[in-house]
Amino acid sequence: MAGSSVTDGAAQRLGYITRVQSFSACHRLHSIHLSDEENKRVYGKCNNPNGHGHNYKVEVTVRGKIDAHTGMVMNLTDLKAHIEEVIMIPLDHKHLDKDVPYFAKVVSTTENLAVYIWDHMVELLPPSLLYEIRIHETDKNIIIYRGESNAV
Repeated sequence: MAGSSVTDGAAQRLGYITRVQSFSACHRLHSIHLSDEENKRVYGKCNNPNGHGHNYKVEVTVRGKIDAHTGMVMNLTDLKAHIEEVIMIPLDHKHLDKDVPYFAKVVSTTENLAVYIWDHMVELLPPSLLYEIRIHETDKNIIIYRGESNAV
């Protein structure tokens, strides 16, 4: 696009920023809506009464217009502070089921963890900026949530 500039009134460019954060936590997969036998069948060894732990890696991605004046989608310092507030303070080195009130009635699957992080990040970020929460539970298990729901 020779001769064009970001300030010439043309469509603004969109950019994606992903910030990666790791944290450690333990949990037990156990549903209050299932019997003990059903919980053991559904969750297997992850239903261990003593719980088990993970070293989670979370990727928080925002998507937005690249500001013509700052050259940024958002300030990374702000994104880092929001991640600290939403992920590190309430979740790092915690027992999710016992230390995080949200998981008292919600099974602490990684899918639900992604929803929890989304719901709290979206409260802090400008509207429509949050694009994706991606959680690496293990090297082989990765969960992605983009705030979508299936309205029936």
